Amino acid sequence: MTQVEQLAEFCWHASFGDLSDNAREQLKIRILDAIGCAMGALDGEPIRLIREQINDFGGASRCTLIADHQTAPDRAALYNGALVRYLDFNDSYLAKGETCHPSDNLAPVLAGAEYAHKSGRDLMTALAVAYQVQCRLSDVAPVRAKGFDHTTQGAYAVAAGVSKVLGLDAAKTANAIAISGTAYNALRVTRTGTLSNWKGLAYPDTAMGATHATFLAMRGITGPLEIFEGNKGFMDAIAGRFEIDWSRENLERVTRTILKRYNAEIHSQSAIEGILELKQEHPFTGDQVQGIEIDIFDVAYKIIGGGEEGDKTQVHTKEQADHSLQYMVAVAILDGQVMPEQYRPERIQQADVQSLLRRVEVRPNEEYSRRFPNEMPCRLTVKLKNGETLVKEKHDYEGFFTRQPSWETVTRKFEHLSGPYTSEPLRREIVEAVSNLETIEVADLARLLGSARAD
Repeated sequence: MTQVEQLAEFCWHASFGDLSDNAREQLKIRILDAIGCAMGALDGEPIRLIREQINDFGGASRCTLIADHQTAPDRAALYNGALVRYLDFNDSYLAKGETCHPSDNLAPVLAGAEYAHKSGRDLMTALAVAYQVQCRLSDVAPVRAKGFDHTTQGAYAVAAGVSKVLGLDAAKTANAIAISGTAYNALRVTRTGTLSNWKGLAYPDTAMGATHATFLAMRGITGPLEIFEGNKGFMDAIAGRFEIDWSRENLERVTRTILKRYNAEIHSQSAIEGILELKQEHPFTGDQVQGIEIDIFDVAYKIIGGGEEGDKTQVHTKEQADHSLQYMVAVAILDGQVMPEQYRPERIQQADVQSLLRRVEVRPNEEYSRRFPNEMPCRLTVKLKNGETLVKEKHDYEGFFTRQPSWETVTRKFEHLSGPYTSEPLRREIVEAVSNLETIEVADLARLLGSARAD
């Protein structure tokens, strides 16, 4: 049996009963969080352009677009996935050499579930499968250092989750994963240098392709079953050798994923919480700051601090701003928050934040790097023009797996993000539906999501 066939057997045998009570609760929290992120993105310009393309190309009315009509499953995976991802506010998973956003899998799994007339229990099980596959491949087969994007592991996760929710047998599941894993190996340049719209659209595009591949496998199309270990396969060409015994895996990895308290790249969360706490404890303003020093773990330095992926003091677009630790800390000081409003073009270009972000120095810390990803450590040193020095050290933040957010906290985030596009009764219905997801049909949830209204 090849490794993809072993993975397919894991997907086939997974059941709702395998989920612990905690895993079920955390899945619901992440689903509500992702829906809130999606609704908060409805007025995004790239979202409008994708909607234009879907309207132009058409598609069978099988799956619901959030706040819109119905279309084909793969296009629903693209559009709803773009909504979930666009704000860069959805969940994350931290591995030593990889960071991913497992709720990116919600859109394709939701599309498959609606297409197949499945229940909320089926949706939760399949989504847990996708979380497990993406997170565990991120653990043992990171690809970032080799120049590939985290969406590479996502191709396996989407095919696994959609296969599960469609009820494909192990043989068809193996073919779906093999096709998807062969076809969608994306380059890391997506997240280096001058960032573009593609930063937020790379996973939705993978989700669309992997969903399409899974439906092909459903109809009998076969793929290379030596995708992992074969000649020029994933191990040989990209990841190197690794081992996962899928017969020993569970569905609990969702409990190690983390949520964002702030609308900012995940590795910035503890630093932002720290700077806001420091400002509350010792009130100061941006024009009083002489300079800020941030000592942080190496992954944060490389991705958002300017270490490997471009100059983070050159910030002119949303995509650049939410991947610049300098910008995010500066705007937190000035505005007292980091939410979607902080990424409006007119805010990014204002002189106060452009000046302050250039007074922020980010440095890697070897000890903090050793403690990551079990912690998210940093030290902030704020030097004021009057000679005073303020220091704050953090090891996690509210939303990290050591401080999991409550249902009430995520509900408030959902209400804030979805408020402009929903009535208060509709928000209550959506929260109630997700809270009781195991007792409803996916069609009921989809109907509610389609009832939102974009501007």
